[in-house]
Amino acid sequence: MAQPIAIAIHGGAGNIRPENLPPEKAQKVEAYLRSVVEEAYTLLQQGRMALEVVEIAVRRLEDAGFFNAGAGAVPNARGEVELDAAIMDGHNRRAGAVAAVKKVRNPITLARLVMERTPHVLIVGQGADSLAQAWELPLRNEAAPLPEVPWSYGTVGAVALDKYGNLAAATSTGGITGKMAGRVGDSPLIGAGTYAENGLIALSATGQGEYFIRSVLAYDIAARLRYQGSSPSQAIQEAFRDRLEPLGGQGGIIAVTPTGEVLFHFNTPGMYRASKDARGQLTVGIFR
Repeated sequence: MAQPIAIAIHGGAGNIRPENLPPEKAQKVEAYLRSVVEEAYTLLQQGRMALEVVEIAVRRLEDAGFFNAGAGAVPNARGEVELDAAIMDGHNRRAGAVAAVKKVRNPITLARLVMERTPHVLIVGQGADSLAQAWELPLRNEAAPLPEVPWSYGTVGAVALDKYGNLAAATSTGGITGKMAGRVGDSPLIGAGTYAENGLIALSATGQGEYFIRSVLAYDIAARLRYQGSSPSQAIQEAFRDRLEPLGGQGGIIAVTPTGEVLFHFNTPGMYRASKDARGQLTVGIFR
């Protein structure tokens, strides 16, 4: 049998209910999520690597303008936008991340270059912005202004399995609205909001970052798979129940397994999500 492929993406989890999301806006987001998943799945079919595909998918979500990442990111307490992102290659567990960057248009691409061009994993603030300029990446103030959208959603992420058996994960965010300047959430922290390991799982989280950091949620799920032999679904549900929720944490997570199974789990009213699994089954959803 051919090696399975799969892709899953998210656009944030939270108090997302039919009564506070007009149908025309829900339809617009669903259509966008579907287009990103279909594009990503086609790239996987063409033989593109999972690492490249999750970067492309997250870059599309950063550019949308209506997710809390990239072009649509919310401001901090100073009225400034500070962006976080991480990407991880399950093949060799290499990872790159940036935090509190202000200038780069697509922090997920900067995170990948940190992984590939430096000996480091996480670079923050002005140091990361300087790299974006040195590497001549598109900057926020060079991008065409997007129409103002008063319904910015949440953190974005993608996980994928390619036809070579490689897993990858990527996450990008603008953080919490009105956060303290310099605050960093779980998205750029490997093992908290982002994790990928071949033969195990690829994960991207969204929600209240401090709780995902304190519970090291993404790696806790991976550890349950490796050391307890739990099923992916069981590992995710138990990690939420045993680690995240006792702290008061809320949010969601997407996952892809080595067999191309796609998993979504969230303890909030809604999560923007879409996927195409190993069987080619397309799923797009917002509410429970």
